[in-house]
Amino acid sequence: MPLPGTLPDTETRERDRSVPLYRVVLLDDNDHTYDYVIEMLQKIFYFSMEQAYRHAEEVDRSGRTVLITCELPQAEFARDQIQGYGPDPRLARSRGSMAAVIEPAC
Repeated sequence: MPLPGTLPDTETRERDRSVPLYRVVLLDDNDHTYDYVIEMLQKIFYFSMEQAYRHAEEVDRSGRTVLITCELPQAEFARDQIQGYGPDPRLARSRGSMAAVIEPAC
């Protein structure tokens, strides 16, 4: 129920502003192929092929790409999913998952 003297939209916006948001950032390395990145992003985040490819290009070009912005529990879960995905079977030198970090969105 809205507070007296406030509109429901105002109350929702105030509540949304009080919840800190975080970015899940995928970090580049040379031990994973584009195919691995695309496959991983499609499976974990349900990205389309085009979305996943754009992120693969960005992480390769810039060294990082912001995958999602969300509340901390979801960000931690997403990071953990990336870090637990495993090595790239296409590259013998790939020994583990890609790295991801969480950073404040503000």
